[in-house]
Amino acid sequence: MFDIVIINGIVVDPEQLTRRQGNIGIEAGKITAVTQQEIHGREVIDANGRIVCPGFIDIHGHVDWRAYCGELSLRQGITTTVGGNCGLSPLDIEAFFAAQEQEGFIINQAEMFGHSMSLREAVGACDPLQPATAEQLARMEYQVEKALNEGACGLSLGLAYAPGSSNDEIYRLSRLAARYGRVVSVDTRMRTSIDMYSLVEAIDIARQTGARVQISHLVYQYGTGMMDEALAVIDKARADGLDIRFDSGMYTQWASHIGAVLFSEESMVANGWKLEDILAVTGKYNGRRLDMDMYRDLRANDPQASVVVFTGIEEEIYMALSHPYAMPSTDTGEYAPGEGHPQIAGSFPRYFRQMVGERYELTIMEAIRKATLLPAETLGFHTKGRLRAGMDADLVVFDIKGIMDKADFGLPDAVPEGIDYVLIGGKLVLNKGQLLHTRAGQAVRCTAPVYDYTI
Repeated sequence: MFDIVIINGIVVDPEQLTRRQGNIGIEAGKITAVTQQEIHGREVIDANGRIVCPGFIDIHGHVDWRAYCGELSLRQGITTTVGGNCGLSPLDIEAFFAAQEQEGFIINQAEMFGHSMSLREAVGACDPLQPATAEQLARMEYQVEKALNEGACGLSLGLAYAPGSSNDEIYRLSRLAARYGRVVSVDTRMRTSIDMYSLVEAIDIARQTGARVQISHLVYQYGTGMMDEALAVIDKARADGLDIRFDSGMYTQWASHIGAVLFSEESMVANGWKLEDILAVTGKYNGRRLDMDMYRDLRANDPQASVVVFTGIEEEIYMALSHPYAMPSTDTGEYAPGEGHPQIAGSFPRYFRQMVGERYELTIMEAIRKATLLPAETLGFHTKGRLRAGMDADLVVFDIKGIMDKADFGLPDAVPEGIDYVLIGGKLVLNKGQLLHTRAGQAVRCTAPVYDYTI
């Protein structure tokens, strides 16, 4: 007798790329049986006609212990989120994980250690246009190694937010990530909306340091008519033996805070961005396109206000996510109800609806692999993203014919349809839209051994 059984589902195995009718038995938070034989449990979930697969892993988010943001991720079928991206993370990784291990959270959380905003500011390198000093860099190295020892799953570089970071600074910190076998995620340093050198520079981190590199939200960076070239650059790097992967969302419009250096007047001119193409999505101007008075007011008085830039070519979303080393992501962040970008509630349902159900860009098996196994392999999550005995019972049951994102600009947190059940650590946490547990999520520490590293 199992604790929970899921019966009659269309079971998708992302390792074998198979789907078949089957049943899953769960005990003590783990998958203990995947079978076509009849099984029994104390709790039964009938998944007739529904897809059953590992819970989705969002490789690029900014949940970072924010409960409402975590709930919107859960409702998309996300069971593990990776925070600390774009160079912005908690500085005390040990305290971050310890709190979740003690209290639990709505979903599992892994965490990058952020360089470009968090760490630089902590050591006094507060000017984003200037490189760190030798003394500041030594302090950064100490902090990065400490965070990696405490279980950070990688180093995140938000070079667009600290374009003055030197190559010495980037390479020395990235070598530490390589030594620990951790990934370096890169929000590239793009100086203009057609700057392909920034991608070459990010790939060169792998070439110079031996680190595995994860390019952040590729469509937001290069989905402006450059996607063919960007994918060719990545393919060439992989052919050269470099481990380059990337994530991307399902939107061309991207969000950030208005006070960032990339929204300086000089940067706006260099990128050709018009104020009327920028939408405020938080604060007193929420829902309004900017004019010069609003722009200057927000830059001076509310620099953390979020805005969305309307740019990009939609077809390049599908080009990017069809690549074998592409992974879907949300780039989610914390907003008040009614504020924000629809990616916070719609990304993964939109991915399955468009990539599988409408455009036939991917098979259901390949789409699930990209949302589960591929990010688990990329980050070294050995018990997640897989559907076999001994793996964590993080599972999602959804209707591939009925899955539908409902979020849009003006209604960014509308919950999707078609996600029937979500389990985390063997607990049923979402049942037909009803939250049953809000503390089932655990900390996901990376503990791979240090490599003998000589580069």
